[in-house]
Amino acid sequence: MEAFTTRPELRGTFGMVASTHWLASSAGMAVLERGGNAFDAAVAAGFTLQVVEPHLNGPGGEVPAVFYSVDRGEPLTLCGQGVAPAAATIERFRELGHELIPGTGVLAACVPGAFGGWLLLLQEFGTWSLDDVLAFAIDYADNGFPVVGGMHLSIARQADLIAGWPASSDLYLPIPEMGTQFRNPVLAATYRRIVEESAGGPRDEQIDVVVGA
Repeated sequence: MEAFTTRPELRGTFGMVASTHWLASSAGMAVLERGGNAFDAAVAAGFTLQVVEPHLNGPGGEVPAVFYSVDRGEPLTLCGQGVAPAAATIERFRELGHELIPGTGVLAACVPGAFGGWLLLLQEFGTWSLDDVLAFAIDYADNGFPVVGGMHLSIARQADLIAGWPASSDLYLPIPEMGTQFRNPVLAATYRRIVEESAGGPRDEQIDVVVGA
């Protein structure tokens, strides 16, 4: 008796990539088709999601992962979750007049863990260079991608909050309409700088990162 499912069964003879956005899935599949391994594909797809789904992902996010490496022969975990800053003590929050950590703003932020998590996965298990896996994300940030409904709705719901942050409001306001081409040149420039620095390139240009709403 076949198991009941509301989703079609998908099978691949070469490999398969699934994500929450078709552009990220396409990026991951392109990596596999060009000889990259599963970890190269996952990193390329993860970085692409940071661009095309800013309402769900971002360089300032987190990436917990469970995976299996044939070389290690056992299930492994990756904790790419942000840690609290050293100065974020209970006493310091109370000195600032807070009994609870604020829900938004700088005081609510942790040290971002997503970018470092993806880099660690690539370093330990991947075969591609950082330049190669970031190429997809940089291209979409530079040349744009169509706005999906979730992105439009999320920005609309948070428009008042976004308006209070100049760099974010410059990027996300006015609210982009569904289907329109959206670009994030600042994020593209930031990724390029990271690639240059990883290869020993210039470090003197100052770039402000826009990580999302």
